[in-house]
Amino acid sequence: MQEHSARLQKAWDRRNFLKTSIAATVGAGAVGGKAAGSDDSQIDENPIPVRKFGKTEWELPILAYGGAGIPRVWGNPLSMADRVKMVRYGYDQGLRYFDTAGNYMESQAIMGEALKDVRDDVYLVSKVETTDPTKVRAAVEKVLSELQTNRLDAILIHGTPGIEQMTVKRAMEIHAELVKLQDEGITQYIGLSAHSYFGKALALISSGGFDLCMLAYGYIPRGHNQIFSQRMLNLREECLEKAHELEMGVAAMKVVGAGTLGTWSGHIAPEFDNERAKGLPGASFRWTLKDERIDLLVVGMRLKKEIDANIETVSGDVAYTEDDRKLLDDYVNIAYESDAIKRMRID
Repeated sequence: MQEHSARLQKAWDRRNFLKTSIAATVGAGAVGGKAAGSDDSQIDENPIPVRKFGKTEWELPILAYGGAGIPRVWGNPLSMADRVKMVRYGYDQGLRYFDTAGNYMESQAIMGEALKDVRDDVYLVSKVETTDPTKVRAAVEKVLSELQTNRLDAILIHGTPGIEQMTVKRAMEIHAELVKLQDEGITQYIGLSAHSYFGKALALISSGGFDLCMLAYGYIPRGHNQIFSQRMLNLREECLEKAHELEMGVAAMKVVGAGTLGTWSGHIAPEFDNERAKGLPGASFRWTLKDERIDLLVVGMRLKKEIDANIETVSGDVAYTEDDRKLLDDYVNIAYESDAIKRMRID
């Protein structure tokens, strides 16, 4: 272990200095860096609160940019150039944790272009999706190429495709290959994500070999294409407890139910009052943030107005209220009767 730490020390000395600087900068409110073609609107103060990200020692804004909001095929209407500007706009407004993956299609290339000249100022996360340990290195090299960087702050074993499709034993074989890359300074931290299958996730978390996890955690108890049973919710709670005990960084995804409480709410429950529906994302953010084990929210954002609205939400009072509870309850009572929800499997 000491030898491993020594090998990493030189590779990450500069990053350790920079992460401290970032935390201080975010705390002080200054936002720096600007790429050619980025939006002119920068702010002098960063309003986004920060939380310590587990034992990684990073302090990061509680709102993170989820790359799943970027691909055209998943509903983003913008051109490639405008999506590059949009990601950079998120950085200019104070976002610092950027999450992407190879199966998010053009997301990695767009994030790479948008952030290449401020690489040292962001916490960059991607995922490995192969279930074949012999293909891990090639998969990560492709990630690095698309992101225009030679290192990641964290690499996750993706939930699906990934953990869902393999045994715990095979996932730990993937982990062993990631440790080799960590030894080389290609990634600083290793993590995992889970849309569901929390029994497998709990076994991996309990191994003690991971620094962070990203779990589906929102008011609507759903993962990729499933609604959680009580058994699965209990397993997720065990995942959170174990991750917290091990001081892992914990990121929440599916906070707005993959758009169920956001972009797609009007399609899922068209009879719900449009004005009231505008408050659903904020209420869902506050519901998740009331769990202090959650360090940050990874939220897909398709448009600048969504970035602005989400930053405004987390920058204000994030206390979960009775009005929030009533709004969410009223909406899901309708949404749960929709075909979109009914056709999801129960895990």
